[in-house]
Amino acid sequence: MRGSMRWVWLAAWPVTAVFVLSNAATPLYVLWQRELGFSDGTLTVVFACYIAGLIASLLVSGVLSDRFGRRPVLLPALGLALVACAVFAAAPSVAALMLARLLTGIAVGAVVSAGMAAVTDVAGPRRARLAALLASTAMVLGAGLGPLLAGVLSETLPAPTRTVFAVEAVLLAAAVAVVARMPAGRPAAPDARGFVRVPRVPRGDGRRLALGVAVFAPGITATSFMLSLGPSLLHSGNRAVAGGTAFAMFGAATGVQFAARALPRRTILAAGAAATAIAMASLVAAVWTGRTGVLLAAAVLAGAGQGLGQFAGLSLLNASVPPGRLAEANAAFNLGGYVPAGLLPVAAGHLGDAVGLTGAATVFGAVLGACAIGGGAFVLAQAK
Repeated sequence: MRGSMRWVWLAAWPVTAVFVLSNAATPLYVLWQRELGFSDGTLTVVFACYIAGLIASLLVSGVLSDRFGRRPVLLPALGLALVACAVFAAAPSVAALMLARLLTGIAVGAVVSAGMAAVTDVAGPRRARLAALLASTAMVLGAGLGPLLAGVLSETLPAPTRTVFAVEAVLLAAAVAVVARMPAGRPAAPDARGFVRVPRVPRGDGRRLALGVAVFAPGITATSFMLSLGPSLLHSGNRAVAGGTAFAMFGAATGVQFAARALPRRTILAAGAAATAIAMASLVAAVWTGRTGVLLAAAVLAGAGQGLGQFAGLSLLNASVPPGRLAEANAAFNLGGYVPAGLLPVAAGHLGDAVGLTGAATVFGAVLGACAIGGGAFVLAQAK
């Protein structure tokens, strides 16, 4: 099951391909809002459909992957992602957007559990930290490439809400080819308990999970807010600018992980918490001063916070969780992050409909900044 370095890198491609889809719609929402006529509050509900699908997927995909192997989970997930591309491309209504986001969330849930575990399987135990780095950066790189592609293609080519999903379908087809040949089989000793359950980690790994989630959850919630409401805060009609901002955010999440890969895990976690807290302070400053540069800085810092928390959290789990429980452990880690990432931006969107986006962003930034500081304090306390 242990592959060459070429296969370790290739195993990360399905993660990237699906995460390209996860955020490809971000710069296009302004077009759909204009065509279909829905509010920022409705937009955050569309975004939350993705979170709902992802959470539902996490309840089963990790367990199924540990029981039957990575390929039987990943191939259907890639099929759903291809269906989501077709629904996005047609999208005659808000309901269609919700369905496409739901299908995308299901696919992403399978990828963050089974797909990331597959990278570790192929890498083998001696490359566990490298596997965590590649799986984590594959996720954030894809998340950044999606909006960049959508923004640029929709500004330069005809059919702005369709072209990017045709390109994405080609990327997903390549991912199907990789998974079909990937040397990652069924774990040797799968857990025999029920298929649908709240994912968990093995006994003794709970503290590792808590350390990772304490930093990853505020970080990914910050980037989720920037994705769902950031384009509205930018006040820019240029979709390439919106896509470029998202790419910069996730580009920071990618680069910071490579820069910090040799540091102790708790140092990485503490830095991630600090980055998210500063990002939220910058967000509040940006909405009150109207300075686009400050908002861009907030996005980059939010990306760094997510990237550092994600890498360190996955690395902690890879170091101790056996292969037969790794996909479920990945699902538990991501569940801890995506629940607040779904709830808080939706609440901020509806608050924005009631009191204005400036007030909603201020409340969101204050609450999430406090959570990030609390997560950092927890990490530092555990380090003593």
